[in-house]
Amino acid sequence: MKTTAFLLLLAATSLHAGEKSLFNGKDLSGWEGNPKLWSVEDGAITGKTTADGDGKIGHNTFLVWKDGTVGDFELTFQYRIEKGNSGVQYRSKALDPGANGPIISGYQADFEAGKTYSGILYEERGRGILAKRGEKTTIGADGKPTVTGQVGDSNEIQASIKDEQWNSYKIVAKGNHVQHFINGKQTVDVTDNDEKNAPKEGLIALQIHQGPPMVVQFKDLVLKTE
Repeated sequence: MKTTAFLLLLAATSLHAGEKSLFNGKDLSGWEGNPKLWSVEDGAITGKTTADGDGKIGHNTFLVWKDGTVGDFELTFQYRIEKGNSGVQYRSKALDPGANGPIISGYQADFEAGKTYSGILYEERGRGILAKRGEKTTIGADGKPTVTGQVGDSNEIQASIKDEQWNSYKIVAKGNHVQHFINGKQTVDVTDNDEKNAPKEGLIALQIHQGPPMVVQFKDLVLKTE
């Protein structure tokens, strides 16, 4: 039987040039967040909220990767969610923390346990929804997105997402152009021409969302910057 240490070593040696694993598979080294909400379970970063007690949250909060900021990159990861809403923040910034942990503002590669938001580009504490699933948009100097085309059928993309099972996600950010993919299907394509507000570089963070109790898990987070 292969040990966990062997599997982690195998994963590390399989990385290509310019790639970096953001999670060691065993603990939250390199990440910062509320330890009452975030842990590692079954080899995956796990965020949990509850209906009461320490796990009840009054605002969206995040687990923040602490090894610097990134601008142009590709990020791939696996996610699984039970109830609720989550996402991965990128090119983001830290605001003053709240009672339940870090608060982050910026681009979000959204996903959820429902049928509406997975794959969209949302700007947390910013300009809101910048592209719905299946849309190609251009954001003007006024910060408002205009739909200029389609990258896929929203219903078909949603049908390919596996409920409460592992799904793959990829984020590509180059200059003012960002793209999201879930299970190999492109979900959005956005050109952000809002020079005043378009983020060029920033933090990566994982979200747990205010609302009903939820569980979200992440693994195989690989960042490519070259």
